Amino acid sequence: MEEEHNELLAPPKFRYKLFKIGTLTVLFLALFFALGGLGLKATSSSEFCSSCHEIKPEYYTWKVSTHSEVECISCHVEPGAKNLAKAKVEGVVELYKKTTDTYTAPIQMPKDIPNSACESCHNMKTRDVTASGDLIIPHDKHMDKDIKCTQCHSGVAHGKIAERKVTFKSDYGKWDEQLGKSMMSDKKFTSPKMDTCMECHRARQVTTECKACHTSEMYPKTHKKEDFKLETHGNLAEKEITKCNECHQYMSDGDITLFNDKPAYTKFLNNEKIETKKVSHQDYAKENTYCQKCHLQRPASHNKGFISNHGIEANKNEQTCLTCHDYQKTGKNKTSNVTCSSCHPSSHDGKEWRETHPIKLPQNVQVSKTCYQCHNEKKCSSCHKEE
Repeated sequence: MEEEHNELLAPPKFRYKLFKIGTLTVLFLALFFALGGLGLKATSSSEFCSSCHEIKPEYYTWKVSTHSEVECISCHVEPGAKNLAKAKVEGVVELYKKTTDTYTAPIQMPKDIPNSACESCHNMKTRDVTASGDLIIPHDKHMDKDIKCTQCHSGVAHGKIAERKVTFKSDYGKWDEQLGKSMMSDKKFTSPKMDTCMECHRARQVTTECKACHTSEMYPKTHKKEDFKLETHGNLAEKEITKCNECHQYMSDGDITLFNDKPAYTKFLNNEKIETKKVSHQDYAKENTYCQKCHLQRPASHNKGFISNHGIEANKNEQTCLTCHDYQKTGKNKTSNVTCSSCHPSSHDGKEWRETHPIKLPQNVQVSKTCYQCHNEKKCSSCHKEE
């Protein structure tokens, strides 16, 4: 009688929640047992998981991942009827938390995916190298040292969205396949990072020499050509500096910050275009100390008499000069303090010089013989070409 009395004294809102939870739980269990095997299959599908509002981020990232053909329970529920029954009971508990709004966001996994789940599809004894054949990864040796699969591959299915703190209650309704795709587009969250390998090797006092993990064919074919160092590497870097950074970032004494950008999730919510940040190969060469080791050396072309002719050379390929030099001093260039403004006056930079010019000039006027009636032709022609 006392318990009944205390229940009646509970706030109406709380009594309603208890009623709602009890009703939902009973309906769920009744439906589950009524449908039998069919109900077991239906409630074990990945689509059923997505019916929970809070799991939408996990569902849509999984859907566009490399594991999209593997059902959620294949990884998150260990084999056996006992484990499956336990998972169903835990599902009812989560239903209670959802109804009472007592769950914790972002959703975190209670424990890591066990190696056995991965081994149900992947044979670790035969996984020695990558598909490209460049990386040597003896998975069996890593397992012998008790290295968990998730220590390297934790982002393969969901792109580490919980760790990235992008799964908040207020944003669940905004998740769809497009957002899932944008979140999984950044490889640094889905693929093993070299940083992980290096940190683990150092901690365990294992060699970090390139040949320990890379085959003898680790150098691209372009790097083996005779003209690569002195002639072609700049042109290749201009086309694919992001690819260059995959290896050369680890050769720099300082961190490479040029590729730092807003997360794709932030861009999506701000209705901004989701695209990879563009980095120029010239700026990259100025930040990476590995590049500076060569670029700090005076080129053979900068011999005696070069100052008089450098303007003509710059007009041939201005971008080559910008690999080491800048137009003006910004303080960011660690490669060379010599800039165009170091020698050339800045009085005719921008729009102001046209306004102060004694003779009115058209807006798009170019250098011509007329200019040399007043100006020094040799000095001007070192930078300017006649039109």
